[in-house]
Amino acid sequence: MRVVLAEDLALLRDGLTRLLEAFDFQVVAAVDNGPALLPALIEHRPDVAVVDVRLPPTFTDEGLQAAIAARAEIPGLPVLVLSQHVEPLYARELLSDRKGGVGYLLKDRISNVAQFVDAVRRVADGGTAMDPEVVSQLLARRGPLAVLTAREREVLGEMAEGRSNAAIAAKLFVTEKAVSKHINNIFTKLGMPPSDDDNRRVLAVLTYLNG
Repeated sequence: MRVVLAEDLALLRDGLTRLLEAFDFQVVAAVDNGPALLPALIEHRPDVAVVDVRLPPTFTDEGLQAAIAARAEIPGLPVLVLSQHVEPLYARELLSDRKGGVGYLLKDRISNVAQFVDAVRRVADGGTAMDPEVVSQLLARRGPLAVLTAREREVLGEMAEGRSNAAIAAKLFVTEKAVSKHINNIFTKLGMPPSDDDNRRVLAVLTYLNG
């Protein structure tokens, strides 16, 4: 699986490269600035891009801008964004295009190797990987969620992290039938039609939550 990596900190960039390669990913390009990222993505057309939001020269949103521009050239390009903080604006822009896998992780999650590698693979496969803290803050921003029960909010949070009905049931110690009922109630209360497509379902929920 081919990866383009964008990270300005040399030690972290080298560490991520070694980590990914240890799990059979091929890092075809590792860049340290925004202007170099877009050409790398266009040239290599990787299976997944792992991109820091803030890159030189301005350390604002160069990484995200390059990723969004690349997705315009390569529809469905899977992108996993890394950030030091929860930045809802970036999450909104990333989720505005529902084609292809997307993810948003806080950098401190990289310390959990298994979770990070699973997130990269999930996004490369067209899925969604959202950091629980990002999900929590997105959930907290929307008043309409007051109509949901505590259990429905819990299920919604699990959905937003990309878990299947079976995985949600196992984590919450309930049946899949109960999870399905909660999900149908969530979509009804939020005014969105249910979908059998897990990735589209998660993206629709997060796009709604992020306004």
